[in-house]
Amino acid sequence: MYSISYILLTKKMTTETSRAQPGWVPLLALFTIAGFVESMVFGQLGAFIPLYLPRLGIPTQDVAAWTGALAAFTGAVGIPFLPFWGALADRYARQPIIVRSYVVELTAVVLMLIAGNIWVFLIGRCVTSLALGNTGLMLTTLSERAPRNRLGLAFSVMNSAPPVGAFLGPLLGGPLVDALGFRALLLVDTAFLLIVVLAMTFGYRDSFQGTDRGPILHMAADSVRIIGRSPRLRTLFAALFLLFAGWTMAMTYVPLVIARLYHGDQPGTAVGVIIGAGGLIALVFSPLVGMLADRFGHWRMLFIGATIIVLIWPLPLFVQGRADFGATWAMINGMSSSIFALSFMVLSTSAAADVRGRVMSYAFLPMNVGFMIGPAIGSIVTRASIFAIFPLAAVLTALGIAALWIARKQPVADEAKSDIRA
Repeated sequence: MYSISYILLTKKMTTETSRAQPGWVPLLALFTIAGFVESMVFGQLGAFIPLYLPRLGIPTQDVAAWTGALAAFTGAVGIPFLPFWGALADRYARQPIIVRSYVVELTAVVLMLIAGNIWVFLIGRCVTSLALGNTGLMLTTLSERAPRNRLGLAFSVMNSAPPVGAFLGPLLGGPLVDALGFRALLLVDTAFLLIVVLAMTFGYRDSFQGTDRGPILHMAADSVRIIGRSPRLRTLFAALFLLFAGWTMAMTYVPLVIARLYHGDQPGTAVGVIIGAGGLIALVFSPLVGMLADRFGHWRMLFIGATIIVLIWPLPLFVQGRADFGATWAMINGMSSSIFALSFMVLSTSAAADVRGRVMSYAFLPMNVGFMIGPAIGSIVTRASIFAIFPLAAVLTALGIAALWIARKQPVADEAKSDIRA
């Protein structure tokens, strides 16, 4: 989810040599639809896998532990490969690497569809993490095709797909899960992903051909060293991980919380409605907080927003029913999504212009690491109570604020100073 300020920043970052090419509107439509389908599928997996685990033989009392273990192990598999996707694109071409991500997602969903036990399902779930690294390549390709005076519009349209998919995916999937089961939903997702794979393979031609002929391992390591050489960036990545670890942990377990509060015969619909409402609030909050950040400062709004989240994290402990929890979670998710968008801004202003693109390719890394570590911690604390994740999330967020303060105070070296106002 991106704020308006991030769209404007990216527009400014585009090089003067970029030129519009024919067919940018169909390309924008293709990338937007692909992003929508991808976010819809991942939103449905996160919402309904906890409800499906008993069908794979997991005892009810162990579902919370398995939910955290699945999320943690999935993240651990994919993150080490992240530096290689950009290096391979720079070495050869972008389109095959972009298509690769959707083929991986299709394969993963098929594996989960045919899984007859938890171990095959686990393999399929882990395969999804190998799909990382496509968004940055698509944005780069689009920036070379769209006219400069339409680049902000193009980016805003494409980046609207993930929150809409995350909102509609669980909302539409819930009734289908209740009526026909989770496998029926996976079958529908398989059909959508197959269409996306074919469209991304044959729907456009990418003229970009990589010119860097250095060793792939060296190219991948160099992108990591860029971050490692900057004290500000090192601390900032750690701070953002802490800031979002609680959010990712809570997102993993929210379906189980809803199931605990709901006593009807349509748990899938209940989960879909509440998670969908959280996504809807995020659609409203993110642009609003982005505009406030443009006016009052990105770092300042990041601190304010994170502090508000610390204060509201414990509220689910005091809810009396599903409706109260839904309203509380919508507030938490909406604000968390908003400050996640702001994290792109403070990250970009902490990197030099000539390496900003490579640094921003890791913008989702704190979230990805959070999806690995947060649920792992949650699998331990939920043994006492499923609601224990919320005060723990407040603690993690508070630690993130402290780390952000340290990162903000660290000087940016001359060669790493940004030309964008912080």
